[in-house]
Amino acid sequence: MPYVTITTWEVGDGVDYDASMRNIRDKRLPALKDLGATSVTVVRTSDRTTAAITAWPDEITRNTAEAAIEAVRAKVHTEDLVRLTGEMKGEVVAEV
Repeated sequence: MPYVTITTWEVGDGVDYDASMRNIRDKRLPALKDLGATSVTVVRTSDRTTAAITAWPDEITRNTAEAAIEAVRAKVHTEDLVRLTGEMKGEVVAEV
């Protein structure tokens, strides 16, 4: 079954949102694809916040990539100045 993670992020106060998102788009999202994600969608939810929806082929693929995902997240925090504010994850049970 497909598996999805939804993470929420906040850009630091005074940080250039567009510059941070450019780094994330160019570096972090391809890294997730390399780890097995089938797609990554980033949605701007306010002036400083985003939500990232990452689809995986299954929970095993996502869990196998856990350590590498944490490394990507650390870079988002230290290099892109964006902090993780929440995470939800689970098996897809319905879609259209």
